[in-house]
Amino acid sequence: MKKKFLEIGKIVTTHGVMGEVKVYPWCDSPYDLCEFDLLYLNKGKTSVEVERARVHKNMVILKLSGVDTMEQAQKMRDQILFADRDDMDLEEGEYFIQDLIGLEVVDADTGESYGKLSDVSQTGANDVYHISKPGEKEKYIPAIKQVVIETDVDGGVMKIRPLKGLFDDED
Repeated sequence: MKKKFLEIGKIVTTHGVMGEVKVYPWCDSPYDLCEFDLLYLNKGKTSVEVERARVHKNMVILKLSGVDTMEQAQKMRDQILFADRDDMDLEEGEYFIQDLIGLEVVDADTGESYGKLSDVSQTGANDVYHISKPGEKEKYIPAIKQVVIETDVDGGVMKIRPLKGLFDDED
């Protein structure tokens, strides 16, 4: 089931004395976090208006409505910020990492299960999917169209066709 609210960053410290907070972004780009007018705390239970946002050294400085002093900002430390899925746009063939985690990864031709997608590494050139299966060594596949044949988030399945030699070092 897709989550309505997605983790988008973590407040790590204060910035200045006027209530701004410094956020470590969990998005493709810190600039993505600056696009939101409304964010959420407490897994989406509490909304907070963004008065202004800017990127500073790969971090995001946010001024949140109602947080006007350094003391108020200090109380926000270590909180996770969430965004409403409906406020985000994805291109065709793009997915939220949180939606991919837990998908059953199967061979597109044989149906053999390789395990579950357990993590995603963002390497720059392309993402790398981590596949875990109890009692087996973790497998890694590049997130490229030659390998990932179909992604069915609603059905909970990703079909892959491993490149020749990709899993050859397995026992």
